[in-house]
Amino acid sequence: MAEHKIGDYVQGTKFGSFVHDFEGEIEKVYENSVLIHILSFDDEDRILVGELNNRAIVRKEDAKPVKAKAE
Repeated sequence: MAEHKIGDYVQGTKFGSFVHDFEGEIEKVYENSVLIHILSFDDEDRILVGELNNRAIVRKEDAKPVKAKAE
């Protein structure tokens, strides 16, 4: 499993009330999960994303790398 780092752009798999997957930037890394600032999502999930203040905590296994932070 790739090491997650703050600033990495990842795809989060749908969970809970989410209807679709979403993408965003990792803001914080915890032991088994990451806090994602949601930047790209399906319009069907707009209300939920707003209620979550554009953030979601997901398991590390459910955060798939899209692109790594430029070093």
